[in-house]
Amino acid sequence: MKDLRRGGEHDLQQCGKNQSVLSRMPQDIEEFLMYLATERGLSESYQLLVQRSLETFSAWLEKHTSTREWQKVEPQQITDFLIHRKRSGLQASSVRIDAVAVRIFFRFLVTRHRWAENPAETLNLPRPEKHLPEALHVDEVQKLIESIGPTDPLGLRDRAIFELLYSSGLRVSELCDARLENIDLDASFIRVTGKGKKTRLVPLGAPACKAIQSYLERERPELVSKKTGAEIFLSIRGKKLTTPRIRQLIKQYAARAGIEANVYPHLMRHSFATHLLGGGADLRVIQELLGHADISTTQIYTHIEKSGLQAVIKKFHPRA
Repeated sequence: MKDLRRGGEHDLQQCGKNQSVLSRMPQDIEEFLMYLATERGLSESYQLLVQRSLETFSAWLEKHTSTREWQKVEPQQITDFLIHRKRSGLQASSVRIDAVAVRIFFRFLVTRHRWAENPAETLNLPRPEKHLPEALHVDEVQKLIESIGPTDPLGLRDRAIFELLYSSGLRVSELCDARLENIDLDASFIRVTGKGKKTRLVPLGAPACKAIQSYLERERPELVSKKTGAEIFLSIRGKKLTTPRIRQLIKQYAARAGIEANVYPHLMRHSFATHLLGGGADLRVIQELLGHADISTTQIYTHIEKSGLQAVIKKFHPRA
């Protein structure tokens, strides 16, 4: 009986140790997310992506391996996890998100704990799928904007939103966060804070300035409540307009305009860049306007121009 009691005590101690180790894994994830938020200044949406990837990896380790500590994770286990994710039906882009999340997480842990080895250092990232960005035709953009009538409820606001998206190429999140103190209609500029908390000045076209001015003078004052902030675009309840609501609005007006393409807010940004490039704008200028950190991100729009040239050749060249 004495030996059995000793064995039982040992099992309890081991169980407590395992529980302690297991509790550290989610805690390390939480600390990493705090690091991304406070020191890196990354968006909540990106933090959620990373959190989902790391929690999925942690759950996979618990189910398919005996590893219960990050330091004991082996490179092959990370590879097996990504293979598992791919075989589960995920697209390459989603698997890449998981891979990047795991890699930057382990870099954080290695730096924080001063580990000698990083199991994710030699990890090969899945190649990103290359998709040409879609873009509306200039006439379709015009139809979309003109579909908003002067008698539509909050039509001035909605027209100002669409004019601003197309005039400036803003991300929809940047538009939602745009504040009154950051727009100068006299100088035709708006200051926005994009990814990585980077601030840039973006010029506005005359139609956008006119539409925003009309909204600010005639509609926004009616939406203001006691809890209203300084955001430019407000909901009917006087709160900051949200990304899902703008997505809903743009689809609503696209259907009214009879546009068959899948229209979404980011499509206005793609259209902005594509039409600028087609008009002869310099790629570096477009990069600055879009707030891209790397010119390679902007270069994808050159492929659209090349595809357009191919269409012209096929249509007009006798030997195409």
